[in-house]
Amino acid sequence: MRTALVIGTGLIGTSVALALVQRGVTVHLADHDPEQARTAAALGAGTDEEPAGRVDLAVVAAPPAHVAGVLADAMRRDVAYGYLDVASVKGGPRRELEELGLDLSRYLGTHPMSGREKSGPLAATGDLFEGRPWVLTPTRDTETEVLNLALELVSHCRAVPVVMDADAHDRAVALVSHMPHLVSSMVAARLENAEEAAVRLSGQGIRDVTRIAGSDPGMWIDILSANPGPVADLLADVSADLGETVRALRALASSDEDKRREGAAGIEDVLRRGNAGQIRVPGKHGSAPRVYETVAVLIDDQPGQLARIFADADRAGVNIEDVRIEHATGQQAGLVQLMVEPKAAPMLTAALRERGWSIRQ
Repeated sequence: MRTALVIGTGLIGTSVALALVQRGVTVHLADHDPEQARTAAALGAGTDEEPAGRVDLAVVAAPPAHVAGVLADAMRRDVAYGYLDVASVKGGPRRELEELGLDLSRYLGTHPMSGREKSGPLAATGDLFEGRPWVLTPTRDTETEVLNLALELVSHCRAVPVVMDADAHDRAVALVSHMPHLVSSMVAARLENAEEAAVRLSGQGIRDVTRIAGSDPGMWIDILSANPGPVADLLADVSADLGETVRALRALASSDEDKRREGAAGIEDVLRRGNAGQIRVPGKHGSAPRVYETVAVLIDDQPGQLARIFADADRAGVNIEDVRIEHATGQQAGLVQLMVEPKAAPMLTAALRERGWSIRQ
């Protein structure tokens, strides 16, 4: 691939363009808002000038509701040899293109499984997709050269290609992305009118659950409008679980011992099923999940503290597998949770204590 046209210069489109430019590809940028394309160009994502001729690949990074229309316009103008989109739903746009009577042999629907809570070109980075799955949904009609161009794009973005059927993809993202986002938003909505004293007690648990609720509502309306059926089916299942859980909690409050036992069994059932599901979430780099030991370190909220901890762990010969930070309420301090291999935890604990760190048991 020598040339590309990225249509849509938001977070995903600009990040794709940045990755391609870093790999030596000449990238042209287009957007319904010319100012946004100019911003992306100023960030080094390419040029907002129109290509002189047909490019190798056109990447459409428009909202799902507009993908088919943007693709159809680009294909009719013959702006590229191959065409792909990066929308978060795949079945709907393809069916729309089929209804428009377009030749889809040079089109491939894709979806990079990566993003951020922030949107727009200023939030873009060239490494946004590194190590992340990138779904490709070719059909028997897809030209081999177009598939090769898509695989080259994924390689340039340092992502991991995953081939799926378009409708299977839409059911999958409803489960692992779209439904969880709505549940997160519903939990966060409980905080809107909560008493300030209660909100100030927030810890890492509520931060974890509500983190993705900070995303742009307009963007998510576009996403959910393109995949409403599978998401509604999943929320119906969640609703049934919620109903059973409410009944179990009411039973726990009963003065009748038998009802309390029944309530406890109901709560245990949903918690155990939650354990079983959580275990299936892939670990680092998409591998099977692993159990790590946590070494908790108290730190002052001062510049350089994290760098010192990582440096001290490196001197001890211990690899930090993951890290979480919990900030203390009303204090310039926090708790850094270092996840390491179980056999390395005693060695890291001893090394950090020796270097003056306060370890929380």
